[in-house]
Amino acid sequence: MAIVVRLDVMLARRKMSSRDLAAQIDITEANLSLLKRGHVKGIRFETLEKICEALACQPGDLLEYEAP
Repeated sequence: MAIVVRLDVMLARRKMSSRDLAAQIDITEANLSLLKRGHVKGIRFETLEKICEALACQPGDLLEYEAP
């Protein structure tokens, strides 16, 4: 996949657990886990906005393009 999700890196930098983030942005831990592993086909802008707000980051901090 050319788009890589770096959510785990940002969680580590912010010293926040996936459980805490999931509770804060009101999604299930299972869905957050799928997102962290890049096993999703898309993400709602609303969800991305909530994640960025909770982690005080930009979307570019979470998503990265890697050429195949």
